[in-house]
Formats: sequence, C-alpha cells, structure tokens
Amino acid sequence: MSQSKQSPLVPELVCSNFEDSFSFFTDILGFNVQYRSQGGGFAMLERQGAFVMLEQLAAEDPEVWLVAPLEVPFGRGINLRIETDDVDLLYARVLSSGADIFRPLEDKWYRGEDVERGNRQFIVQDPDGYLLRFYQSLGERRRF
Repeated sequence: MSQSKQSPLVPELVCSNFEDSFSFFTDILGFNVQYRSQGGGFAMLERQGAFVMLEQLAAEDPEVWLVAPLEVPFGRGINLRIETDDVDLLYARVLSSGADIFRPLEDKWYRGEDVERGNRQFIVQDPDGYLLRFYQSLGERRRF
C-alpha cells in the first residue's frame, strides 16, 4: 500500500456489496489500495491522483450518514469526473470486463467564454450504479 498526497475532496461511496465494488475499482479500473480496514468493509483507493473511499452499507449502524433510504442506482444526480492519461486503454479494459457502459467513448467539447475545452471521455456505472466519467484532455480551441 502506497501513501500519496491526498486530494482535498474525496468522495465516499456506500456499497451494497463491498467486495464486488472493491474488485471493480481495483481489478477493472486500476485503482491502488491506500488503506483497507482489517475487518473489511472500508477502503481508501487512488488512481493517478484521484481518490475514492468505499464503505459497506450497514444501515443498522447508528454512525452511518444516510439522509434517506438508498435505492439502486446509488448516487443519482452526480457523476464523478476522473482524469486518466490513457482513456482509450481504460475504455477497452472496461469494455472487455462487461461492465455497464452508461455513455460510450466520445470526444466532447465544452464551451467557455472564448474557448472550448475538449475531453475524450466515457461513463461507466459501478456495481451500485454510481456514474464514473473517465476523461483525457483534448486541449482547448478558440470559439468562432
């Protein structure tokens, strides 16, 4: 387990099956283990400077921070944007795993005031339905 400088924002994803989610993030997406609790059910993961925590759902635990009942897909209304240095390779790996692709690989340009910023990106759903948007920058171009 390596120790890296941590991001000031680290999402913590509640998992219905910790082992399935842990395997998805580490084996398919290539996240590295920063920390994993001895009893299981919690891990801090990192991939190219992006961090995420996974935690087993334990609704009966009074320490769980849930504001409403969880229903699949978890995380409705949010997608986690994660930069990668080889989006094509990662996409091929995710495709071959049979994971649920929410949006296939695409080049997408986003408008700024006088420039557009491009991403080559795809969105995959994790085992609980969280949307993970992996991207690689295409740079900027002037708007016409």
